[in-house]
Amino acid sequence: MSVAIVTGSAGLIGSEASRYFADKGMDIVGIDNDMRRRFFGDEASTCWNRDRLTGDLGDRYTHESIDIRDDSAVESLFARYGSDIDLVIHAAAQPSHDWAAREPKTDFTVNATGTLNMLEATRQFAPEAVFIFTSTNKVYGDTPNKLPLFEQKTRWEIDPDHQYAGGIPETMSIDHTMHSLFGASKVAADVLVQEYGRYFDMRTACFRGGCLTGPSHSGTKLHGFLAYLMKCAVTGDAYTVFGYKGKQVRDNIHSHDLIRAFDAFYKKPSSAAVYNLGGGRHSNCSMLEAIGLCEHIAGRDMAWTYAEENRAGDHMWWVSDLTRFQTDYPDFELEFDVPEILQQIYDANVERWMEIAVA
Repeated sequence: MSVAIVTGSAGLIGSEASRYFADKGMDIVGIDNDMRRRFFGDEASTCWNRDRLTGDLGDRYTHESIDIRDDSAVESLFARYGSDIDLVIHAAAQPSHDWAAREPKTDFTVNATGTLNMLEATRQFAPEAVFIFTSTNKVYGDTPNKLPLFEQKTRWEIDPDHQYAGGIPETMSIDHTMHSLFGASKVAADVLVQEYGRYFDMRTACFRGGCLTGPSHSGTKLHGFLAYLMKCAVTGDAYTVFGYKGKQVRDNIHSHDLIRAFDAFYKKPSSAAVYNLGGGRHSNCSMLEAIGLCEHIAGRDMAWTYAEENRAGDHMWWVSDLTRFQTDYPDFELEFDVPEILQQIYDANVERWMEIAVA
């Protein structure tokens, strides 16, 4: 038996990973206690996705409603499966800047202590397993805002002659910068994953994502940029753009593309790997550009407003440099760009969102 442990299994990345590796013949043990509902309210609950996952995957999927902060529960689960565990995908997290500032201790224990619990259980019971961590570009804090950016009609852009014109690499410093408390807790987790790779010679990887997105995202006001934006376009709910004239740029990677990258690493792992992996130059947009695309796809104008003050530690411009990953895995290429991603989000969710709006 080949088992994959997937945390946050009912969320965007976890559910995509569960489906992908189940289709490859693995048995999936999903860990998800719907903390997203606590973080962001009923509209962000992942129960709908959990139910769809259990129905679609059948015996290939076992769901465990475990809090990753509960080390004894995590250890008990890993002890049950032991050496059958070949892969651990740790995608569970508290993912919001704003929410982290409300409850810093909860944010840190979920993101950092929860990661430590997963790493230690893997080391104790499945040391040969590949451990993949869904990190974030927020580990770089607001250092990207120091880049030489200039204003265009719909976006900020970087000097085309700058060394980062093709995207930001892993060599950018994560020190001496404002991360947000969320970014700080993810830095702690990211460094732990690297350290377990180096110190214990475990096969670990940190994937520092840009905006991770796709049709299975339970987008909400504080997290899930494209999914929540499209939801507002469909339902007519108001959307607020925070600062930077709405020209802040994000690269966006489809969850399926990210899981394909996870699979490439799983097949040829190393220790303490770190990769920036977002949409890169292939798939990025500004807020204004994303609003325009949503309006075109939904066939209606959006009700959006502008707030002058940006979120603390937020990026004006982020585009990932995928060179390191594509050098290590030269067969990997992104399949989806922003217009395709938004169309998929719309097609998959329009009926559900309209039902919510009517209710």
